[in-house]
Amino acid sequence: MDQSRIPPTVHRTYGTDDLSRAASFAGGFINFGDWHGIDLAAPTPEDRVHSQEQLYRRVLRAFPEPRDQLRLAEVGCGRGLGAALALREFRFAAVTGVDIHPDQIERARTVNAKALATYPDRLAYTLGRADELPFAAGSLDGVYSVEAAQHFRELTGFAHEAARVLRPGGRLVVTTFFAAAGPEAAERLSLLLGSFADGLDVAHPLDGFTADLATAGFTGVITESIGAAVWPGLDRYLADTVPAGHWTRNFLGAWRDGLLDYHVVTADRS
Repeated sequence: MDQSRIPPTVHRTYGTDDLSRAASFAGGFINFGDWHGIDLAAPTPEDRVHSQEQLYRRVLRAFPEPRDQLRLAEVGCGRGLGAALALREFRFAAVTGVDIHPDQIERARTVNAKALATYPDRLAYTLGRADELPFAAGSLDGVYSVEAAQHFRELTGFAHEAARVLRPGGRLVVTTFFAAAGPEAAERLSLLLGSFADGLDVAHPLDGFTADLATAGFTGVITESIGAAVWPGLDRYLADTVPAGHWTRNFLGAWRDGLLDYHVVTADRS
């Protein structure tokens, strides 16, 4: 894969900076978490890890049983902990983590060395882009992505690639944060949030993605807002983790103002 196609902000954030080491992403997972049922009085790093695991479980439960017959790919797998969790807890037939950054694939293989040795034919990590997935047409039963699609430069290619690699009846599940439609929302997000200002995150409207899915050949598209389970818990944890006034504290206000929201999107390949 041509590494020059990795956007500079993505290269830095997930390469030399290794975002997984940040205190706000305790435990090596890199997502904002599903805080449902977690006591927010004084959340601990263990609670933070639990929230991130819960977000994966919410996504993975969207795949139908029997799951031991399903071959899945995770797009934007990062350090690969979620793919290992998917195999360990949900007993899928096989899970392949895909990431654009070679450093992340190296980390995933190192961090999950024991799981790779235990399941050599069922767990793997490989380089790939969301719009150029390393799988044959119709070879997968499921594709999922956990808080990575906000980094994709555009979602149209991802929708079409997911449709290409899924068999008819296969399922796509995506969870991430989407922006309100229109240039005004994108501009306000870039003023409030550093990740939008420097181009790491892209202000993708939810309606644009669902339209892309329909055009790519998906049916039964369902969107579920889970912002109430994400933003208040994340902000409470950040209050004890990042410096006062840090831009990440603006996510909660942006959600309350309707500039963005967190969604789970499911769709079936026709």
